[in-house]
Amino acid sequence: MVEAETLLENLSPSYVIGDKGYDSDALRKTIRRLGAKPVIPARKGTRRRRYDKTRYKLRNVVERFFNRIKHYRRVATRYEKTDPNYSGFLYLATLVATIL
Repeated sequence: MVEAETLLENLSPSYVIGDKGYDSDALRKTIRRLGAKPVIPARKGTRRRRYDKTRYKLRNVVERFFNRIKHYRRVATRYEKTDPNYSGFLYLATLVATIL
């Protein structure tokens, strides 16, 4: 969960959506401290937690987007060594993936 907390550090989201692998009390406290609501279902075998099922179902839209841009080999394999060049190709792949 250390990386998830690091990613959330400088953000101010309304909701944080994650799959069952992110179900932990520590991460939920971090999300609430940011003023956001966690949308994370409980793992199997743990106590049940309430979450917004409608928002959770929208998670697949983001996953499908990442799948589409990974079809561009230059983005998926990170051929570019510098951040500005990689960002440029990422923006280009995003543009083409959303148009097609």
